[in-house]
Amino acid sequence: MPSAEVILHQTHGIFANGQWHRIPDTRAVTDPATGNLVGTVAYAGKTEAALAVDAASQAFPDWAARTAEERALVLERWADLISAHREELAKVVTLEQGKPLAEALDEVDGAAKFAKWYAEEAKRVAGEVVPGSARNRRILIWRQPVGVCGLITPWNYPASMVTRKLSPALAAGCTVVLKPALQTPLSAVFLFRLLQEAGCPDGVANLVTGRAADIGEVFMQHPAVRKVSFTGSTEVGKLLIRQSADQVKRLSLELGGNAPLIVFPDADVEAAADGAIANKFENAGQMCNGINVMYVHEQVAAPFIERLAERVQALRVGHGLHPETQMGPLIDHAAVHHAHTLVEDAVRAGARVVTGGHQLTGERYERGSFYAPTVLTGITPHMRIAQEEIFGPVAPVVVFRDEDAVLKTVNATPYGLAAYVYTRDVRRVFEVAERLEFGMVAVNGTSLSVPQAPFGGIKESGEGREGGHFGIEEYLNIKYVSVTLGP
Repeated sequence: MPSAEVILHQTHGIFANGQWHRIPDTRAVTDPATGNLVGTVAYAGKTEAALAVDAASQAFPDWAARTAEERALVLERWADLISAHREELAKVVTLEQGKPLAEALDEVDGAAKFAKWYAEEAKRVAGEVVPGSARNRRILIWRQPVGVCGLITPWNYPASMVTRKLSPALAAGCTVVLKPALQTPLSAVFLFRLLQEAGCPDGVANLVTGRAADIGEVFMQHPAVRKVSFTGSTEVGKLLIRQSADQVKRLSLELGGNAPLIVFPDADVEAAADGAIANKFENAGQMCNGINVMYVHEQVAAPFIERLAERVQALRVGHGLHPETQMGPLIDHAAVHHAHTLVEDAVRAGARVVTGGHQLTGERYERGSFYAPTVLTGITPHMRIAQEEIFGPVAPVVVFRDEDAVLKTVNATPYGLAAYVYTRDVRRVFEVAERLEFGMVAVNGTSLSVPQAPFGGIKESGEGREGGHFGIEEYLNIKYVSVTLGP
């Protein structure tokens, strides 16, 4: 039975064909709150990635031929084991990623829900019978697994992103090779040990930690890999699109975002401010669908900013394992530098710091990558901070007057992942949601990620969806069979 202590105090190799393989090259995993060592994993490359792909390829025919109930049983057991080990896994998430333990527990619970959902969704994959064009002809539509899939997960949600990608792939009958982010691979190691315990057959699910460029190259060049699912930057996503062309590989891409929050004058201002804080400062602002810029109507700007600043000033920042902590560190010092550079640029351009606006220092923070929760006013839509993804605990506020103008402004971004709206006007609920050029819109709330709904964006925020029946369809081919019964 794996535990946090086992995961944190061992050196972990790659997992291929049901076995853990040690390799000489390793990398340390550190706690972003302290800089302390929390674990060691394999630093694998092309050879190990190819080994894992070959294992997945060999396992595919048997796994694809199994009944939906057989595949569902593995996922159900996995979900139950994740729930049974939720405290241990959450501790690993906090130590390698930094988020408060309460957030890590929520993430682990979400990870279990995705595995459970796709255990059920596996049994709902069905074909169709279409009326033929002749009396003696029958048209059958089958859905079959794509094949071997390469899955690449990010560091900001190291547990839930594993099950969000891996569960629908396994439910569909695909076999997989997963590459987690090198900053946070231990959560994936823990989850794979639980998956092994759940009875997943050898070779069906494989794990390779290591050099992103080398492993990604194998995914894109190996003929056995028929699909790649990636969550990360738009820059890397575009590279994968170009690399996929030679073999016409299927892609699912969840990329960068520039999510607006729009608070209209008829909104419940207190609810809007509370919702903004719950979203913007979750995971220290390191969330792909997190609010980037807050657009607040001039009639309610003053009370909104007052409420926002009051709540943000009260946020308790510290190590994620401390019970009082409400916000942890950023993933590394480069993330701190990025956030602070955007703040400094905005201030030079005329913005005002209401609270925060600096790196946290002192004995409690000296070895970690902490940034003060920040609120900025005087922001204009042309500032860098309104154009670029912040990915940090910085809340820029733009005051607007006109509904059409603000919609034009927020739609001008090349991104289109998520948008958030607060209004009590029924007309606005529907008209604004329809006009926003984003893959997801939340009205009077700021939570979007649930197993039953399609998560994903448009424009340069990616393609494909995770969640609901849409998520499993990403791993299925459609086959049309025409049967002629006789003359």
